[in-house]
Amino acid sequence: MKTIFRLIILFSFSIIALNSLAQSTHSCCTKPSTAMFAMLGNDESFKASHLSPLPFHYVSPAGQIVSFNASDGKTASAFEVKAKSSTHNYLFVIHEWWGLNDYIKQEAEKLQNELGDVNVLALDLFDGKVATNSDEASKYMSEAKEERIRAIIQGAITYVGKEARIQTIGWCFGGGWSLQTAIMAGKQCTGCVMYYGMPETDAKKIQSITFPILGLFAAKDGWIKPGMVNQFEQEMKKYNKKITVKSFDADHAFANPSNPKYDKAATAEAHTMAAAFLKKNLR
Repeated sequence: MKTIFRLIILFSFSIIALNSLAQSTHSCCTKPSTAMFAMLGNDESFKASHLSPLPFHYVSPAGQIVSFNASDGKTASAFEVKAKSSTHNYLFVIHEWWGLNDYIKQEAEKLQNELGDVNVLALDLFDGKVATNSDEASKYMSEAKEERIRAIIQGAITYVGKEARIQTIGWCFGGGWSLQTAIMAGKQCTGCVMYYGMPETDAKKIQSITFPILGLFAAKDGWIKPGMVNQFEQEMKKYNKKITVKSFDADHAFANPSNPKYDKAATAEAHTMAAAFLKKNLR
């Protein structure tokens, strides 16, 4: 009798432990915040999959660094490329875990030239810190505080003004924050492009979305996994939200030329889709 009682107690504790583990695993692997990115930043396999970017210096003919007030009272900065004619259209570009480097500045200017009637603002979420290797990138991403990032984003929204029509685009770390930036912009947002970024899991936030989303993901991604993407897509459709998802037969960060698993064909197709999506949603 005592043996049976002990077995029942042991079984009960096992169930509690398993439930606890399941809950903690779900929260750490799906939370669309810097908590997830901090975890990835300390993942050696994640670090190893990101080859250090080749040295690159870009001199912009039209862009410049601008400063603005973040909502926490501190100063923030961004690389801005203005349209040739006055417009209320804005594209917020969100960098990868390397920070606001010259690759992102070049991409920002490229997008402005392609889209035309839009001001491009590449936000600096690392406050001037730019990584040259994966150890530095891991450190900067892990140290980035969600409160500060949101203060920078809110400051940028205020900087462009209430009449601004905002779209967002970002990759990896920036892909997740492209979505979060779009959600923060609310009804001012007219479109969001996220490259292999962390999806949103909060039903209330998903229900608040009023803009279309283009999600560009990788079927072989070991971090932003297809199951997570599918769940996000289904939740969006459940609430009648506009979303287009393209999953390429590629690995995480396939669009980054410095990645050893860079996929030129997938990158070209993804860029064509992104540019067409953004142009379509300019108003």
